[in-house]
Amino acid sequence: MSVATDIDVVVVGAGVVGLSIARALGLLGREAWVLESEARAGEGVSSRNSGVIHAGFYYPPGSAKARLCNRGRELIYDYCAARGVPHRRTGKLLVATDASQLETLRHTLERGATNGVPGMRWLDAAQARALEPALDCVAAVESPESGIVDVPELVMALLADIDAKGGRVQCNTEVASAHPVAGGFRVETGDTGAISCRVLVNAAGLGATGLAARIEGLDPRHVPRLHYAAGYYYTIRGRAPFQRLIYPLPEPAGLGIHLGLDMAGRARFGPDVRWIERIDYGFDDSQRQRFVESIRRWWPALRPAQLLPDFVGIRPKLTGPGEANGDFVLQHADVHGLPGLVNLFGIESPGLTSCLAIGEEVAARLA
Repeated sequence: MSVATDIDVVVVGAGVVGLSIARALGLLGREAWVLESEARAGEGVSSRNSGVIHAGFYYPPGSAKARLCNRGRELIYDYCAARGVPHRRTGKLLVATDASQLETLRHTLERGATNGVPGMRWLDAAQARALEPALDCVAAVESPESGIVDVPELVMALLADIDAKGGRVQCNTEVASAHPVAGGFRVETGDTGAISCRVLVNAAGLGATGLAARIEGLDPRHVPRLHYAAGYYYTIRGRAPFQRLIYPLPEPAGLGIHLGLDMAGRARFGPDVRWIERIDYGFDDSQRQRFVESIRRWWPALRPAQLLPDFVGIRPKLTGPGEANGDFVLQHADVHGLPGLVNLFGIESPGLTSCLAIGEEVAARLA
């Protein structure tokens, strides 16, 4: 069946990744509509995370995460500076809290050098405490290129860019299915009926694999299984005595319960990793003591009563409990065989840092 092409590109998902793709396409002169099921852009994975700009030393050399994080870090700092989006290069200390972790810490420093992360250096305990007197550790690695960004302001800037290039973001629009037709796709939505397009980009985050399963003609073997990893965050009464981000060594499926900061200097601790079967943002306070014990390994002065429940985020992971962390999947027609379809799967951390680089890469491939 053939339908008239109404739009050049439909991007499903108005998180920072989907918006960055639409922006990048607009810069190339292509009309892009973004369809979002939530009431506002940036309401999903994008808004429920640490808001950190990662330097890029966590990820295996040669991986998509390493490449896109490294490129994205520079793009997002430049973009925020040019567009007036609040951000700050706070720096980060990755800490070893006992001697058994020193080898892993050294390996992380070496991996950062391999990935091309600038400015990283080894600190002994005294050097680390000279920077952060409240910190307790046996050694640390300093990453001066790590930082934070105001995610809602970043979303607003991306929305303005899309609008300026003739694009459109349509919220409260659930994509029910998509069907290949001559010259593109027919996208069925619950509210607006059918929208036809030449190119379809699936950047639906937690809903990406579900949407892919509803794309007619897409072989199920190209749709990976998605795992939900919930991460809980606590804030604190008063101010924490730290100027930099403080991270323990990574744990299975996550980066460990760390100290993040917002643009006002408010501290945030988390996330942990809790595997769940369905999306649920309700706050379960039963693991508070585990948070306290984890944080006290590097901040002994923390008092349990200081912690206050903050929010829950959910990561769209392609690997489950006990499995090694997966990579980003940017899946094009050379993989699945449907011209004009791009699927993005497993876009978790460092998705925020990488968003502009992902947009750049997807737009270049489609060009």
